[in-house]
Amino acid sequence: MKKVLIITYYWPPSGGGGVQRWLKFVKYLPQFGWEPVVYTPENPEYPSLDQSLNKDVSPDLKILKQPIFEPYGFYKQFVGLKKDDRINTGFLSENKKPKKAEGIAVWIRGNLFIPDARKFWIKPSIKYLSEYLKDNPVDVVVSTGPPHSTHLIGLGLKKKLGVKWIADFRDPWTNIDFYKELKLSKWADRKHHRLEQKVLDNADGIIGVGKGYIANLLPIPKTTPVKVITNGFDEADFENLSKDDQGKFTISHFGSMNKTRNPMGLWRALSHIKKNNPDIINNLTVKLFGKNDHQVMASAQEFGLDDCVKTIDYLPHNEMMQELVNSSILLLMINKVKNADRIIPGKVFEYIGSGKPILGLGSPESEIAEIINESGAGKMFDWDDAKGIEKFIFGILENKNRDQLNKNKFKYSRKHLTSKLVQLFDEIANH
Repeated sequence: MKKVLIITYYWPPSGGGGVQRWLKFVKYLPQFGWEPVVYTPENPEYPSLDQSLNKDVSPDLKILKQPIFEPYGFYKQFVGLKKDDRINTGFLSENKKPKKAEGIAVWIRGNLFIPDARKFWIKPSIKYLSEYLKDNPVDVVVSTGPPHSTHLIGLGLKKKLGVKWIADFRDPWTNIDFYKELKLSKWADRKHHRLEQKVLDNADGIIGVGKGYIANLLPIPKTTPVKVITNGFDEADFENLSKDDQGKFTISHFGSMNKTRNPMGLWRALSHIKKNNPDIINNLTVKLFGKNDHQVMASAQEFGLDDCVKTIDYLPHNEMMQELVNSSILLLMINKVKNADRIIPGKVFEYIGSGKPILGLGSPESEIAEIINESGAGKMFDWDDAKGIEKFIFGILENKNRDQLNKNKFKYSRKHLTSKLVQLFDEIANH
């Protein structure tokens, strides 16, 4: 059996979307003749924890761990957070008036910790893995980011040992939507671009989760194999789940909702429904699972929707699956930013796997809209298309049993996607 070393920051008990991709690949790789070895931090700073994900980690899996130094302890002291507070991702703020210290901390993060706050893990990891690989050779090394420090570990191993190395980009680097919020100096910006280009120039293969993600990277050498492998859903996660909605009509959103995802079109549509069809609103609940920017709830209150909007903190993945099945409509919010056409949230594939109708707010001409349309999973509306959103909600209301959509969903199953991954592994290993 061939072997692959996977360098990932996110691994159970980490919660959130970042861990799912390689957790599921690792689960299915042995079925395709590849033995995975995982390298991950011993003491990471995760934004959320989810012990339920450990069920997908085989007891036979070789997991390598080394300590990591992260400056988050200093950051928490600087901005007035408690030691046990967790740090939100994506510049999501739950404070109405972010402290001046937070702005300074962002500048420090962007200009001093390049490519990210995990940079202090790079050199120790290259040293440790170089020694490990001398006695335990593998056929392929994979780094998955963000954090993009993982790619610099892969780059270091490539230069030191000449390993076959693939860089997997779950998100873009210098073209990610919040890059300009890092308050970068010209020097720091050049360094980010220079490091990204080094990774792309030296990797033996590049993976992205969508065509737009690949396009959002710097130029990739024409001779380098590039493969789009989307995120997906695990059919096993939906086994033995049955609908238990207690007759309620529920619109659910899963994951963090920052200010660029604030669903203003939905609030306007629901406000109009409340004014003209109050009985419908009385039986309707909007559930927001995860962290939400303060502007999101402020907007819901502004439109008089306090009674029907509920916020629920992070749920373990197994409980999230049940909530997916219980939902009447699944809300998919795309950041209202310049590169919105290229954003593909990982949650959309579990939405598709659930068979529930998806109400997407973003660009109807985007790559994510193409995926939703192709799978018959729902519809994407412009962020501010309140009339279209209202019509969609009424369409589902009139046919409450409209479950088991998405008949073309097999191509997004984790097992099928792993079969595509090993094709690239075989190509790189045999080259």
